[in-house]
Amino acid sequence: MNKNNPPSHDLRLARALILDELFDLTLYQSLRKVSGPDLQTMLDELIVIETQHLAFWQRFFNSPVSSLDFARRLRLRLIILACRLFGATAVHLVLEAIEVYGVRKYLSVWEEYKDGPLGAAVKGILEDEFKHEDTIVSRMAERKINPDRIRNIFLGLNDGLVEILGAVSGFFAAFGQATLVLVAGLTTAVAGALSMAAGAYIAASSENEVRWTQRGKERFLGREAVTTEPQESAIASAMAVGISYFGGTAVPILPVLFGAKTALVSVITGGVTAVLVSMVLAFLSGMDVRKRILTNLIVIVCAAGITYGIGALVRILFGVGV
Repeated sequence: MNKNNPPSHDLRLARALILDELFDLTLYQSLRKVSGPDLQTMLDELIVIETQHLAFWQRFFNSPVSSLDFARRLRLRLIILACRLFGATAVHLVLEAIEVYGVRKYLSVWEEYKDGPLGAAVKGILEDEFKHEDTIVSRMAERKINPDRIRNIFLGLNDGLVEILGAVSGFFAAFGQATLVLVAGLTTAVAGALSMAAGAYIAASSENEVRWTQRGKERFLGREAVTTEPQESAIASAMAVGISYFGGTAVPILPVLFGAKTALVSVITGGVTAVLVSMVLAFLSGMDVRKRILTNLIVIVCAAGITYGIGALVRILFGVGV
């Protein structure tokens, strides 16, 4: 079988690989127009690499695909809009997210096709990713943002959203009165945010103590420190997690504050927000967007449904309604 004519079940993969490289190339070209001189230099190098990758896949699959589909065009515009609004910090985050997604994608393809021509081709691309793109993106000594911190913030938003949405659903079923639901929801949200912040503070403090001990040991032994990672402030970590969690809790509570009489409005609002948060988390982690959205929506539906059922049962058995 000619390597330039993949079997029918690989045609979709071929198109995806070409379109992904075309998306990256178009993104870098667009980001260059809204970036400063330092970033433009880095983007110029990435543009050269992506141009080579795109041409390689087009030749490999003998494919004329040269224009983005609607979904990728829409994603491109949203990313460019975010970068225009938030500047260099957003550009750095986008570059790192694109790198993570690309490496994970090619690793999964290589694992499946490593014994064939496609596997050999992907291996070459991966070596290019590891040797060139990773160096270019990560060589900035002074990071504008901490990607892990951004991911934690969105995870905190997601946790607060899911947990309080479940609580609001249960409270509506048990109490049946918006005022009580609002009071109970706010109380739970504040308690949850404080608990999350305290947990983050303890975790960051413990990690910093371990690093301090390790550095002291290395100094005593006359060796260089094992890690040069900057020490994260425990207070800053606690505030980031607590505030992001509370921000997530506001999504299901605000409809009640503005007059919602049932849990349905909170569930709809929460579902829409969950889709947006899932898209951001999927982009930052390199996870499949549809998988992340579906997972989050299933969790939300289960949380709201189960807690509503428990609240209704409690109301029937104990008559807690007012």
